[in-house]
Amino acid sequence: MQGLQKQRGISLVGLIFAIAVLAGIGLLAMQVVPTYSEYRAISAAIVKAKAAGSTPQQIQESFSKSAEVGYISSITARDLVISREEGGLEVSFAYDKKIPLVGPASLLLEYAGTTSKTGGAPAKPDADGK
Repeated sequence: MQGLQKQRGISLVGLIFAIAVLAGIGLLAMQVVPTYSEYRAISAAIVKAKAAGSTPQQIQESFSKSAEVGYISSITARDLVISREEGGLEVSFAYDKKIPLVGPASLLLEYAGTTSKTGGAPAKPDADGK
């Protein structure tokens, strides 16, 4: 009779720990994915608004219509930064999204985008507006 063979596999405690870690990652993903989806919708809306308008007011109106249809609630047309560059008007935005996690812990996501070829998105203004 041979000696006891070494068993392979995961223990019950290890399985519970692995499931808990995967559940935590899943819960975090369920909160982050909608904010990223909204960011992509905002990026698409500013590109569409830039193409639809030749003045800042037309760009803002076009963005407002796209925001209403695309369920964009994080920013409004007044939050857009419309600047004149050598190629014409460029549209930029920047905003923060805070996701509460547990107790005092939270996750801060900083989103920014622009239609400019240089890719220089505006800095998020301070609470003072500076």
